[in-house]
Amino acid sequence: MKRAEGLRANSSQFSLEKQPFRILGGSVHYFRVPRTYWEDRLLKMKACGINTLTTYVPWNLHEPERGVFDFENDLDLEAYLRIAASLGLWVILRPGPYICAEWDFGGLPSWLLRDENMKLRTTYSGFTDAVNSFFDELIKKVTPYQYSQGGPIIAVQVENEYGSYAKDDKYMPFIKEPAYESTNSSGFCCCFSSEALETINFQRLDINEIKYLDEIQPQKPRMVMEYWSGWFDLWGGLHHVFPDEDMISVVKEVLKLDMSINLYMFHGGTNFGFMSGAFAVGLPAPQPMVTSYDYDAPLSEAGDYTTKYHLLRNLFSSYHNQPLPELPATQERKAYQSVVVQQHLSLWDSLHSTERPFKSERPINMENLPVNNNNGQSYGYTLYETVITSGGTLNSKNNIRDRALVFVDKQYVGVLDYKVQELVIPDGKGSRTLGLLVENCGRVNYGTTLDEQRKGLVGDVELNSKVLRGFIIHSLDMKPGFLNSLQTTGSWVPMQQQPSFPAFFQGKLYVNSSPKDTFIKLPGWTKGVVFINGRNLGRYWSIGPQQTLYVPGPWLHKGDNQVMVFEEQEADGRLQFTSSPDYGMTVDVQ
Repeated sequence: MKRAEGLRANSSQFSLEKQPFRILGGSVHYFRVPRTYWEDRLLKMKACGINTLTTYVPWNLHEPERGVFDFENDLDLEAYLRIAASLGLWVILRPGPYICAEWDFGGLPSWLLRDENMKLRTTYSGFTDAVNSFFDELIKKVTPYQYSQGGPIIAVQVENEYGSYAKDDKYMPFIKEPAYESTNSSGFCCCFSSEALETINFQRLDINEIKYLDEIQPQKPRMVMEYWSGWFDLWGGLHHVFPDEDMISVVKEVLKLDMSINLYMFHGGTNFGFMSGAFAVGLPAPQPMVTSYDYDAPLSEAGDYTTKYHLLRNLFSSYHNQPLPELPATQERKAYQSVVVQQHLSLWDSLHSTERPFKSERPINMENLPVNNNNGQSYGYTLYETVITSGGTLNSKNNIRDRALVFVDKQYVGVLDYKVQELVIPDGKGSRTLGLLVENCGRVNYGTTLDEQRKGLVGDVELNSKVLRGFIIHSLDMKPGFLNSLQTTGSWVPMQQQPSFPAFFQGKLYVNSSPKDTFIKLPGWTKGVVFINGRNLGRYWSIGPQQTLYVPGPWLHKGDNQVMVFEEQEADGRLQFTSSPDYGMTVDVQ
């Protein structure tokens, strides 16, 4: 089609090329879906009657170290935009810099926290300089995909829910600059932000919110930017579901009111690796998010149709002039034979595969460690060791972020976290090594505590009211280089010998035909992380609710696949596979 006038919000309905246009949107985050499946998920979106794809852009994945940018492979945003365009989907891009999204630190890179004066989401120069540098890189990538250049991007939403954070009234004008500078001149129309076009987020219809929109911006299009199709889950909680009938009745009402809508999420996907965030609003301590981001969305974590999907397709079909595309076939799944664990390697024997340990008088938080080219450690575990000469009461002074396994001479003593801040250390002879293996369980992604998301030991720890000093610190971020190095180490021990914990375990998954999606389940294991062929599938934890981890078929290959598990406390000798997920006991979203 000829491109003369992009999306406009000048009357009570959006217009595209001066024709009335209703956004029927759905969120699918490319960084939560294996690249091989991008097209599958977007074809299913198109077949549901959705006309606009919405996605966030996670700064922390695209700039893992300051000035080092990654837009390759599973982060190839341009390839994702090309697929959307080829399927005739419009795109609303939400580049942040802060995205919330139940994603670690709301998408902000942890190296920002190396600056002790950092003030995130404000016009503090340490923050704005970093944002400008990232946006310069990002804008180069996305400019060719704007509507005026023949691309699919019809709108950009900068920042996210700033009203609930607002610490600096100069910040939103600043953040719109890069979005507008590179955009207005070349035809990005709509910048959804409070100054451009207010949109609302909700799950249950509240007529007052819609009235409020009409009052503050009469004769403007009304849009639900995030219509929450389900909800997220926290470790130790229940699996949230939002009843199908409740969802469809709200969507019907919204459309009857002539509004535009974006389903958050249309397809949730997975928080692979260590990328899940944490929730702290109204809680005494942050609670970490689970690995699955199924979200009870219309398209399930593994890309299956649900009742919600069929109800929406039925409803949306009446808002299209021609019949919707046929439903794409679903992926086949397989419950593979159990993997028998063959070898184990204790945590202590894995340490020579880490970056050189660091000596420090005082504890240092993970972000300020001199690792990763002086960008600090972002994710995973950090081991702090110091010498003690007596037993007694170990007090964390609430300086552990977020959870520490405590060892004396490599023997497990107990756990310290937000709830348990004191532990009795048994008496012993002479000098002994006290070890604290501290896990970053996920940085808070929403709320007013973003500036306080440093992890590891963030202050002093005391033994018998005496401050501990003289630490040796090991960074265990479990990145691919570390895993490769573990593979080649000669210290693996056969399972006939009792493992000591924490430990790495490995076995082989044999696949005899073309690989299929599956789910791994770990009865008899307690808490840890699973890697398949070097890819981090995410965390598991027996407290639930989630009891299975999604294994994408494209990450497997024919023949032997290497499965490695890092387990903190107890292990079964096998890893089981199932063709359907287990997200735990359910509870309706309140």
